[in-house]
Amino acid sequence: MNWEQIVTSVSSDNEMKVQNILKEFPYLTDTAKRLRESKMKVLENIEKYIAQTMRSVETTGGTAYIAKDKEEARKIVGELVGENKNVVLSKSNVAYEIGLREYLQSKNNDVWETDLGEFLLQIFDEWPAHIVVPALDMTKEDAGRAVHKIDPSINENSKVDDIVAAVRKFLMPKYVKSDIGITGANAVAADTGSIVLVENEGNIRMDTVMPQVHIAVTGVDKIVPTLKDAIDEVLVQSAYAGLFPPTYINVTSGPSSTADIEEKRVSPATGPKSFSLILIDNGRIETSKDPDLKEALLCIKCGRCYFACPIYRVLGKEWVSTKSPYNGPTGVMWNYITNGDPWPAAYCVHSGGCKEVCPMDINIPEVIKKIKFIGSKRLMKR
Repeated sequence: MNWEQIVTSVSSDNEMKVQNILKEFPYLTDTAKRLRESKMKVLENIEKYIAQTMRSVETTGGTAYIAKDKEEARKIVGELVGENKNVVLSKSNVAYEIGLREYLQSKNNDVWETDLGEFLLQIFDEWPAHIVVPALDMTKEDAGRAVHKIDPSINENSKVDDIVAAVRKFLMPKYVKSDIGITGANAVAADTGSIVLVENEGNIRMDTVMPQVHIAVTGVDKIVPTLKDAIDEVLVQSAYAGLFPPTYINVTSGPSSTADIEEKRVSPATGPKSFSLILIDNGRIETSKDPDLKEALLCIKCGRCYFACPIYRVLGKEWVSTKSPYNGPTGVMWNYITNGDPWPAAYCVHSGGCKEVCPMDINIPEVIKKIKFIGSKRLMKR
């Protein structure tokens, strides 16, 4: 199968799944509307919510940091991790955004992606084709060739079940020996300092409880006012990604603890001894103050807009720069926010399909129109 065949098949299947989910669970549409209001409330006063989130994390026994850019974020994580450690990494767009895996590897750490799609990309040294399904452009044969590098019994003719089993077998010792577990966050609750993660594979649960140190790295745009809002976000994200109900929802509020002796809560217990949250700005705070661009920060990264976009269906991940986790209409907005790169916007034909399918009702064509205008002004100055 070539790219056009893959994306055509997946797009049709995804849209059918989402429509069926919303028909069977109609409350999700109202949940999405409320979530937009909650997220907009944060964007109207983002510094206040950042400060509240950091206080809440400290209250639960964790440590919170704010990083202004990629370099500062890498430095903070690097100091927490150190050198010569075993690190397991769950799927994180922000980790990709700041080049975290490569940075930690340069410090002599053994670092492995544990999401199946990201694991395949790591072996092939590729970058994501889709924000939810990172290895979307890989066929079964591609996956077999990739996994052959860590298990010679697997090849391009292997069954999908066997490929998945081989990756599971390879990763299990990595979990057991891991010193550090690093995750992203689908949402962060300002009132409790909790991070909420949604998944289907179970690797995130392993990454967050097997190592004795858990580090969460995410953008300030993921902050929502309450824990209820955070749960709402992962429900909406999974539904509009066509993966509802999610197999697992993980909530982390500080390091492990117990209150089994005289109801006195002490930490740590069985799980991690420490929890750190690194909130990353990297252009987000400035964007929140721009009335024409701030809507982009409402994005919950469900990836539905990719499939509604005719340009993505033609160009795929080649639309944006190498190593960017952000593609499609989302990528046009987020590459500008995080890298100041307006040029992918030039390819947009403003079909409007992205806005029609967005659960946060972001006017993506108008945001891209503004980015195009910024790019044209830069050309005129040359």
